[in-house]
Amino acid sequence: MSNTIIHRDEHENAGTVELKDNTVIVVLGASGDLAKKKTFPALFGLYRNKFLPKDIRIIGYARTKMDRTEFLKRVRSYIKTPTKEVEEQLDDFCSICSYLSGQYDQDEPFQELDKHIGEIEKGRAHGNRVFYMALPPSVFITVSRHLKKNCYPTKGIARIIIEKPFGKDLQSSRELQKALEPDWKEEEIFRIDHYLGKEMVKNLLIIRFGNEFLGANWNRNHIDTVQITFKEPFGTEGRGGYFDEFGIIRDVMQNHLLQILTLLAMERPISFSAEDIRDEKVRVLRAMPAIEPRNVIIGQYGRSLDGTKPAYKEDDTVPKDSRCPTFCALVAFIKNERWDGVPFIMKAGKALNEQKTEVRIQFKDVTSGIFKDIPRNELVIRIQPNESVYLKMNSKLPGLSMQTVVTELDLTYRRRFSDLKIPEAYESLILDALKGDHSNFVRDDELDASWRIFSPLLHYLDQKKDIVPMEYPYGSRGPAVLDDFTASYGYKFSDAAGYSWNEQSTPNKL
Repeated sequence: MSNTIIHRDEHENAGTVELKDNTVIVVLGASGDLAKKKTFPALFGLYRNKFLPKDIRIIGYARTKMDRTEFLKRVRSYIKTPTKEVEEQLDDFCSICSYLSGQYDQDEPFQELDKHIGEIEKGRAHGNRVFYMALPPSVFITVSRHLKKNCYPTKGIARIIIEKPFGKDLQSSRELQKALEPDWKEEEIFRIDHYLGKEMVKNLLIIRFGNEFLGANWNRNHIDTVQITFKEPFGTEGRGGYFDEFGIIRDVMQNHLLQILTLLAMERPISFSAEDIRDEKVRVLRAMPAIEPRNVIIGQYGRSLDGTKPAYKEDDTVPKDSRCPTFCALVAFIKNERWDGVPFIMKAGKALNEQKTEVRIQFKDVTSGIFKDIPRNELVIRIQPNESVYLKMNSKLPGLSMQTVVTELDLTYRRRFSDLKIPEAYESLILDALKGDHSNFVRDDELDASWRIFSPLLHYLDQKKDIVPMEYPYGSRGPAVLDDFTASYGYKFSDAAGYSWNEQSTPNKL
């Protein structure tokens, strides 16, 4: 196995310094679902693998009144302990965790938090503080101001990790940015999009720029369409009230799928430094016109065909006249030399037939002549589940005839890297924040550019009350017109040999 290591040539400032010791992590919103299901399991994963700074201490802060025992019960609730060793490690992890309760809009509880951190930092030459905001967006600004006013370190580095959504449109995003600006420098802010922590998303730059045979064909002369698909097999299930505020476009497409698109479409960066990578991503976004409503279809799931699964509007928390899309397919274009004319088809939906996030890059037709209707080559990058990259290619079927068959060059992670553990996205991103590596976090101008592309469409859908999403059955592939929609932008489904990728034959180790 090659031992090439990527070096990030960073200009050092407080935002890029690796925090190796004297660090306290404060998880705000510590009693909530996000902290319980993602943040604490990720922190424990880093702790047990010795990736957290030396002498780390973790403090939970939330409005919920509870004692330390109840807090630790919540911390443990989503952490698996398959062996005695892991159980002991979890006990050790819990010993470095403490909890404070307090309101988010008052100085006094934050002063208490500062006092608690101060006690931990006694005798230390300096004290670094990382604030993880596992909070609803309604309290972001209030909490960030109170943290700056009452808990900002006097000797040491401060970092603030913010969860999406970063606003609901261009205007609200800019208001959020403006509110953070006086208190926090851009180098101190880490905006998490957990898709950027996924192993296969992090691999996109290496696949693209570390393989000459792909680089040479990665343009409008050889690629016909690019599809980025996100599918979930479950509905909103009780979260409908929250989801109804945002919808699938804000929840998944403006952030997760657009981030994947920028990594697929960007030019080669000068280096692997965070700023060089993010500069190239922003250039892609600036070359993209706003999404046009005529290039969009929206849907909302109804009851499953067998009647066992409820419709979106049957959720008690959802308004009965809701027009909120739970499915969307849209087409984006990039007006630059590399991609002009290539449709980037993004599809995302809930209550579909399977769980899957993948990219499909379909190449142009083979020149006609000796072949008649030979299938197109297609590069498929499976982001989750069962991470893999495979290239659909044509080959001669073994035997006496000259019949062709579609086969694949296949890199399936759990077969090729069966002895390696793929880290959780949140583990990867929290570690990046501690290291001061911004490359997998969203920069302010990047956020601004992404909302500029989507805000006109979102306002159009909000204002046009006569636009009603197409209903599709729970557990289906989406609205009935979906295949016609993707075909109208050049995607070809024709598969002469009835090809299907065989993922079942791989050993189930990861």
